[in-house]
Amino acid sequence: MKRFLAIAGVCVLLVPVLSARRRSVGPVFPATVAFGDPFAGLTTAEKARFDAGKVEFEQVETVASGLGPVFNSRGCGECHLAPAIGGGSERMVTRIGRMVDGKFDPLTEFGGSVLQARSIGELDDVPFDFQPELVPPEATIVTLRRTQPLFGLGLVEATPDSTFISLAAQQAVRDPSTAGRVHLVPNSQTGTLTVGKFGWKSQVATLFDFSGDAYLNEMGITSPGFPNENCPSGHCNELQFNPAPGLNDPGAGVQGLTDFQQFLGAPPRGTITAEVVAGEAVFNSIGCGTCHVGTLQTGTNPNPVFNRVNYRPFSDFLLHDMGSLGDGIEQGDAKGRDLRTAPLWGLRMITKFLHDARAKTIEEAIVAHDGQGRASRDRFNELNATDREHLLAFLKSL
Repeated sequence: MKRFLAIAGVCVLLVPVLSARRRSVGPVFPATVAFGDPFAGLTTAEKARFDAGKVEFEQVETVASGLGPVFNSRGCGECHLAPAIGGGSERMVTRIGRMVDGKFDPLTEFGGSVLQARSIGELDDVPFDFQPELVPPEATIVTLRRTQPLFGLGLVEATPDSTFISLAAQQAVRDPSTAGRVHLVPNSQTGTLTVGKFGWKSQVATLFDFSGDAYLNEMGITSPGFPNENCPSGHCNELQFNPAPGLNDPGAGVQGLTDFQQFLGAPPRGTITAEVVAGEAVFNSIGCGTCHVGTLQTGTNPNPVFNRVNYRPFSDFLLHDMGSLGDGIEQGDAKGRDLRTAPLWGLRMITKFLHDARAKTIEEAIVAHDGQGRASRDRFNELNATDREHLLAFLKSL
């Protein structure tokens, strides 16, 4: 019998995700490529867009191109470089805030929730001595966030919002105690609220918005979608000394970054042994697969590269209450305890784990799970030596 559930004003048909995959008319899975390479099957024009976007991604910004006045990085490639361009790294960004009368305050008057730890005042050819931002004493919430890899995100963007809404509905039916929820966020291209898929709190809807946001908040590059400079430590009067006022990027740069991310191939899988297969069964038996969903499918797409393609991100891209593992920061409707389920594809190339890199091993990361992840953590702690060995072999194959 078919069942329906209304979520966020949408009537959702509750059917298994796998049932859609059986009707796939496109390739079963994307062809394997090396880390940092584009998807196989791109047209000559799409490959040219990827290459041009990669140049933009690797570009080192200068004061003349609009860097700053405060920033964290001089280019995307400074942070997204491991194990190849477009990957992650151990580079961290600091976020701050405080709670006032039960409401989150992003400390806008002190420069906002994202701390820009560098400034063009470090450079000799800047006459005004802009200063890097420091954590103000008013901040009672201070957390770090690790640079995330970008591999395969074009597949995530090509997955319909209805897929994530349906996943949340199915989880709510199966077990409300671990059910995730979609994060509806502004989409600058549609002017509506759509499902957030990107960022530690699914706070960004599209790769275009993700690119424009990073351009502004990490490099200080303004663009049509993000036209307002960050006031250094909240001192907006200092912007009169900004050597590159106005729009730094008319839009081509943001589009280039978007093209690079859209066409950047998915992480290749490691060797799959009998132990790895056994480990995936353990992974699902202790409940990890409830949130770290193994396989998703893109929607109908005019581009064959993204048309009804199955892919294996090991994430539902939903928000889950992670209890003490949360970072305390609120973004949109994502509360301080909420985090997006981190995709596990490419995990074997990560050197430090969790949003703040507190865990040095996969085991430490699992044991740190709390809130809606606590039950799976407890089952992990109860595994015998063989099952634990198989589980870790599986995770290290991703």
